[in-house]
Amino acid sequence: MKTVKFEKWQGLGNDFIILTEEKATPELAKIMCDRNFGIGADGLFSPRKSENSDIGWDFFNSDGSIAQMCGNGIRCFAKFVRAHNLVNKDEFSVETLAGIIRPHILNDGRVRVDMGKPVLEAKKIPVNTDTPQDFEIEGFRASAVSMGNPHCVIFTDDDSKKLAREFGPKIEQHVLFPEKTNVEFINIKNRKKIRLDVYERGCGITLACGTGACASVVAGVLKGLLDDTVAVELPGGELTIEYDGKNAYMTGEATKVFGGEFYLNG
Repeated sequence: MKTVKFEKWQGLGNDFIILTEEKATPELAKIMCDRNFGIGADGLFSPRKSENSDIGWDFFNSDGSIAQMCGNGIRCFAKFVRAHNLVNKDEFSVETLAGIIRPHILNDGRVRVDMGKPVLEAKKIPVNTDTPQDFEIEGFRASAVSMGNPHCVIFTDDDSKKLAREFGPKIEQHVLFPEKTNVEFINIKNRKKIRLDVYERGCGITLACGTGACASVVAGVLKGLLDDTVAVELPGGELTIEYDGKNAYMTGEATKVFGGEFYLNG
């Protein structure tokens, strides 16, 4: 029987398995992330060497699909590689499928991440509409933004949690999004604070989504609804998102839950 060493980390309840020796694969993601027969997590990743940055990662959603980027995951990954001395500084670069991401571990233990420039061009998101910042989907007015992965952002006065559960699965696989999409429903509390519920592509309902928080603030700023620094309240906690008109920045916590060995049958 083979054993796989791992650590489990979480950022605002968005939980991840990080492999300490093995390489992450779609098969391992489906097995280890299963919440009934495995450890249980929203995603699986492992560090790897990179020729273009200080370190890279391989990352898969719980269903085994490839994840280009994950905001809560990158904070967990940053603290993991620093704790294991895989990098020797608090500010460094990580190669992801969404490009080079730059986390900075702060003195208080939180991680501030330069998430890069949001993608607003329809073909690059991708979304099949000529007006990505204002289109109709399932009866809602929506904005599409990519933070390395596609997001459908919907501002509403109705119950965001209920809407995410009811319409999230439909919009995730909607024909307008050829690569599927993450789905955010947002209640605006004021110009500096929002409430967000998310249905994540390849995961379903989760407690938090860092890239979704960034995409939502970017969409809100572009619509003139939000200031450039916003507290984003998610079911798992709060993130601070800044958008300077060029790059988005995310600040939040990340903590280790436990470590151990997983037994692979067969």
